Amino acid sequence: MLYNILIGGAAGQGMETLASILEKALKRKGFEIFTIQDYMSRVRGGHNFFQIRFGNEKINSHCSKLDGIIALNSETVDLHIHDLDNNGFIIIDDGIKYDDNRVFSLPLKSTARSIGNLKVFGSVAIGAFLKLFDQDLSYVEELFNEKFNKEIAGKNFDALKIGFDCVSAKYSIKSLQSDNNILINSNQAISLGALASDCKFYSAYPMTPSTSIMTYLSSKMKDAKIVVEQAEDEISAINMAIGASYAGVRAMTGTSGGGFALMVEAVGLSAMLEQPLVIAEIQRPGPTTGLPTRTEQADLKFVISSTPGEIPKMVIALKNPEDSFYQTMRAFNLADKYQIPVILLGDQFLSDNNRTVKPFDFKKIKIERHLADPDEDKEYKRYKLTANGISPRIIPGKFPGKTVLVDSDEHDEFGHITESASVRINMNDKRLKKMDLLKKELIEPEYIGAEIPDTLLIAWGSLEGQIIDAVEKLNSSSKSKYGALIFGDIWPLPDKLLNEKTLNVKKIINVEQNATGQLAALISEQTGIKITNSILKYDGRPISSEDIINDLKEVR
Repeated sequence: MLYNILIGGAAGQGMETLASILEKALKRKGFEIFTIQDYMSRVRGGHNFFQIRFGNEKINSHCSKLDGIIALNSETVDLHIHDLDNNGFIIIDDGIKYDDNRVFSLPLKSTARSIGNLKVFGSVAIGAFLKLFDQDLSYVEELFNEKFNKEIAGKNFDALKIGFDCVSAKYSIKSLQSDNNILINSNQAISLGALASDCKFYSAYPMTPSTSIMTYLSSKMKDAKIVVEQAEDEISAINMAIGASYAGVRAMTGTSGGGFALMVEAVGLSAMLEQPLVIAEIQRPGPTTGLPTRTEQADLKFVISSTPGEIPKMVIALKNPEDSFYQTMRAFNLADKYQIPVILLGDQFLSDNNRTVKPFDFKKIKIERHLADPDEDKEYKRYKLTANGISPRIIPGKFPGKTVLVDSDEHDEFGHITESASVRINMNDKRLKKMDLLKKELIEPEYIGAEIPDTLLIAWGSLEGQIIDAVEKLNSSSKSKYGALIFGDIWPLPDKLLNEKTLNVKKIINVEQNATGQLAALISEQTGIKITNSILKYDGRPISSEDIINDLKEVR
């Protein structure tokens, strides 16, 4: 059983605190949680909301249909009541008049005034919510004490109890009675993956929605012994990371599309210097500033084609927090092994949605460093021509008499600048040879659904959960058989399973959050497979499984 609750109001009304307390309380009670947030790029006013989906079964994605609304203003009701179930509820202040039998008009603000702190009115709503779902107040006082000082925590708990006594139980749901899961979003998981990979340097310039990676890592600087540098711009950030990598530590940078545009030349520098580098590119709608706080999947072609010239690189689209953790570790190992930039492609949807997942398995942590011991009797060749294209890499200053030359110009095996045509060909071929080896490391896309489908959906990255839910619903309610391929590794493009699954299907439908169907175009370019039908959403809001199912009816 699953329920979906919306908390809405204006920026500055304390929604984030209210949602954080509620989701953590439900999590500690043993419920599965999936929270998304929708917020405007402003400090005060506007309309923002959180959706908290919770229950006692696995949750793959968000849901459009609402079971309850906690409205901090009348606008929230006006905008979302059409999505509310007939048996749903609305918690709203009794100063706002709304004629609907689902409304619980409660003394939110008057209670807060009587307690002596206007900011506790949200806690009155939390208390009423818990009572409606027949839950006790356990864990909430503990959470208040973690969040506030003793006096403020006490006033919030007083408000909570008053709200609890204002209503009667309406729903009944039992939790899983287990608090073994962790509540996390993908940016936090990327950060933990970096720390688990022995990343010792992170540099970035703040840019929504990537900034939370930097803020999380900076909070762990002392404990994890990592240097986190807020650079003056994205150009400095990526060059600092390349410098740290050259010095011998594992390094990473992060940004969104607009910031990555500034990093493009240095992506090529990383490849030319053959320095390992991990880049987190957390997408938001463009072009330029676009919609800073919204989500999209429109940077795929951009990151694949980034930098002048032709270089070896890898692009991995992240699917969920667990995937983000393990793929970040894998990205560091692949960057180290092949001396290339590896780009982790996330988006605002992943970065801002919290969900419960199983604790990460730290037994899977494997740090693979690939450093050479140079021959003492021979002059060191940093860019030595080798059969596989990978040259011996050493840490500067570690071996007396061995100099590690680097330059952005084309160079010979030692690192000396050259304009020789033959050396240029040999060096370019050497670098690109890494792609042949990299292709052997690829993970095929995840397949779900009927063994032999009539209709095959194609998607990538953060659409995983919505696609899983859509395919499950379609196969349980339709005579047609549905399957889906969800890509994580995306450049180089793995094509074995793609060729197998598209062989006999009647229809292939591409699902993406961009306007031009970028994955479909990439597949056509790389394999010749034509995908003529697409479901595309690019309004900045996340697509849901209901959206996919409804749009499929039109496509079919």
